[in-house]
Amino acid sequence: MFKQESKHKDTCNYQFRYQKMVQGHDPNKLELFNGFRSYNSMKSNSFKGGYIGKRHTWVRKHLSSIVVTVALMGFLYLLDSFMSSVFEPSVIQSNSMAKNMIVPMEIGDSGGKDVVQMYDRLASMASSALVELKQDESKFWKESYRQASEWSPCADKKESTSVRTEKLQSNTGYILVSANGGLNQQRVAVCNAVAVASLLNATLVIPRFLFSNVWKDPSQFGDIYQEEYFIKTLKNEVNIVKDLPPHLKSLDFEEIGSLITDADMSKEATPTEYIEKVLPLLSKNGVVHFLGYGNRLGFDPLPSELQRLRCKCNYHALKFVHKIQETGSLLIRRIRKYDGGPRNKLDKQLLGNFITGFRSNGPDIDREPLKYIALHLRFEVDMVAYSLCEFGGGQVEKTELQAYREVHFPLLMQRLKRSKAVSAEELRRSGKCPLTPEEAALVLAALGFTSETYVYLAGSQIYGGKSRMQPLTNLYPHVITKEDLLSPTELAPFKNFSSQLAALDFIACATADVFAITDSGSQLSSLVSGFRTYYGRGHAPTLRPSKKRLAEILSKNQTVDWKEFEARVTKMISGAQSVRLRRWGRSIYRQPRCPECMCKFQ
Repeated sequence: MFKQESKHKDTCNYQFRYQKMVQGHDPNKLELFNGFRSYNSMKSNSFKGGYIGKRHTWVRKHLSSIVVTVALMGFLYLLDSFMSSVFEPSVIQSNSMAKNMIVPMEIGDSGGKDVVQMYDRLASMASSALVELKQDESKFWKESYRQASEWSPCADKKESTSVRTEKLQSNTGYILVSANGGLNQQRVAVCNAVAVASLLNATLVIPRFLFSNVWKDPSQFGDIYQEEYFIKTLKNEVNIVKDLPPHLKSLDFEEIGSLITDADMSKEATPTEYIEKVLPLLSKNGVVHFLGYGNRLGFDPLPSELQRLRCKCNYHALKFVHKIQETGSLLIRRIRKYDGGPRNKLDKQLLGNFITGFRSNGPDIDREPLKYIALHLRFEVDMVAYSLCEFGGGQVEKTELQAYREVHFPLLMQRLKRSKAVSAEELRRSGKCPLTPEEAALVLAALGFTSETYVYLAGSQIYGGKSRMQPLTNLYPHVITKEDLLSPTELAPFKNFSSQLAALDFIACATADVFAITDSGSQLSSLVSGFRTYYGRGHAPTLRPSKKRLAEILSKNQTVDWKEFEARVTKMISGAQSVRLRRWGRSIYRQPRCPECMCKFQ
């Protein structure tokens, strides 16, 4: 949400970069520039000789004045340095730092010296309760409702192909998609593009991924997903090619009116809008280019065949490349401390053959794989700053987050000046505040997960670093990340490729015994929970705390006893796990439990 403020600027940059790539540099313009530069140089040199003589005469005449001025400036500089060292040097330094606080991992991190804790009393009770747990008593290692096991994947089921074959033979043109965002936003864009290509009976070119100043990842589709597998899986549904025909590559899409940006389409547009706006351009020019394409296809109303196609794309056609599967398999084996084969369909779908054939001959050959929770914390500095909430860090926290907002979110600051201020307390009561590591730890403790539980932490740098993480690691010392489990050499191929690194987190979260989310609006959380619903067969529970309800429970932290806290948190999580059909308008990527994507067996 907060990253959309730079969308217009990024779109212009993408558009310029793409046109330059297609059209190439203009050598005449470069030659003109070099000629202009040479002309200025010549013009300057022609006056140089006459000027030098006059300059020397002036210097001799005013030499004494120059010496006095330089001496006075030197004295003032030394005096200023002396005064700065005596009066409030820390204030001067802090003001300078506030203007340059743009590296998230540095903000709020005192290296664990100043632990920020909002619920000391509850944390103390949680610690005592975990000591008393003799074994892992949590019932949340399993789904709360047996009805979850009645649903199984079937988006790839075979349909009558007569009508589809006729459509594939009558092509209306080519659709080129340049998707923005990170790994998960791009994944949604790809599957939306597949559905739109089918709707308009067009040929889809393998989507391109735009370079973003936010994600800074040059990865393209083939660096993340298996292209041939993608084309083969959908070949009976949509025509897909790797590139445009030569006669279309040289076109200026903007000039012919075939360039379509997000501003040209409604958010979650209907099929009717695509037919009325896009199909005429496609029929006229033979090609359209969706630039910066993202969430521009609604979920309802939509024909059931297109819904099924979206699911087939997301859950069957998009397989990670072998490099990601191999490293992901290595990561999972090290988390589980287990070298056996796939444990479920999730393993097989996400890791392919790399999860098989690694049986160890060591003493632990017969041991069961270690169970683990994957926790996706959305407590990065941008999330924290944009929320406008307070997280117990006092005036220091307020000052640094305000400085961060002024640098990174100027549009937000403008809106705040024009609107009525909402208190931090009201924001928390209404469920607008990201959950802290401490709050996540209290939820896990209330659900009965012992302190020996391994917690895989997914996501970016946590705001506050060790100072914020300590309340979590005090209760759950076995917190691990991919950086802990993979060597620098093993991670080296992924360096500077944030989307490929995010794919490893995706795998670790999707194949976890339990997946705990802290923000239901996160694309990673939505897609991972959808995968677990689709392939889990009732054995892949997801914990979804309601931020609003949890805030109400935690507001009683000074009076509530631990048993009551456990009961209320358990009720909150159990209620969110109830098995229900996807509701109208809800994301099919997050809630695939519907007739178009899954089949129910009694």
